[in-house]
Amino acid sequence: MEQKPKSEGICYFCGKIFAKTGINCHLKTHLQKKAIEKTEGTSFLVKIESNPQWGSAPYFLSLWIDGEATMNHIDTFLRDIWLECCGHMSAFRNPQFQQQVGGMWDYFEAMELLEKGKVKQYEKMMEDMSGEVPKSRKANKVFYKDLKLEYEYDFGSSTELLLTVMEEYPVKADKKIVLLSRNEPLEWLCDTCKKEPATQICTAHEWDEESLFCDKCGKKHAKICEDFRDYSAMPMVNSPRMGVCAYEGGRIDTERDGIFVKNKRL
Repeated sequence: MEQKPKSEGICYFCGKIFAKTGINCHLKTHLQKKAIEKTEGTSFLVKIESNPQWGSAPYFLSLWIDGEATMNHIDTFLRDIWLECCGHMSAFRNPQFQQQVGGMWDYFEAMELLEKGKVKQYEKMMEDMSGEVPKSRKANKVFYKDLKLEYEYDFGSSTELLLTVMEEYPVKADKKIVLLSRNEPLEWLCDTCKKEPATQICTAHEWDEESLFCDKCGKKHAKICEDFRDYSAMPMVNSPRMGVCAYEGGRIDTERDGIFVKNKRL
């Protein structure tokens, strides 16, 4: 699957399209105007992408987050748009405060606190041990310009993201979380015919040269791959969790969660 599709997003405010590398600079111009026009408060422009330590990826979200939103609100939003499949656990971590202390028994003790409903004690223990940011904490108590937070969904078949606070504004957001942009459906082509948009992925062969298939080539692949016929055929979706666990797509902004449409003009 050695393809590098173009990553572009549409601006929430003006409808113009920009490359991933330029969209947030453009969004800042709109938010600066909002800061003059709207009610005083605190809000943040936050870029979310696959954690670059695992290589470059075309997926991104640009969010306008109100300071009164909690980390739990952000966690729920990420699950709804990109991640949720089986109710896995997740965590935000500040790499600046990861002390790397505590062994397995400490984690067992923390989990016991959580199971007993002692959420505050659990959050304090996890923050001290691993830099985990409590989900009950408000964004205005966590975020500041240039902050980078790591996020992990599913501690088994993990999807790891990086949150970067691009800017802080003295204004309330329109709501707790506003989706300002995301990458449009990516032009993943069928690995076999190399002409038609891919509609499905074979997770049993995702590290091979051919793992993405259009409908026609997928039928041919099913004849030679028992796993594909049985369990490994997964839909193409607009998410960094594509092909992982049982993920089959988001719950919100579903019109941009499908496959790339050839010759469609945005």
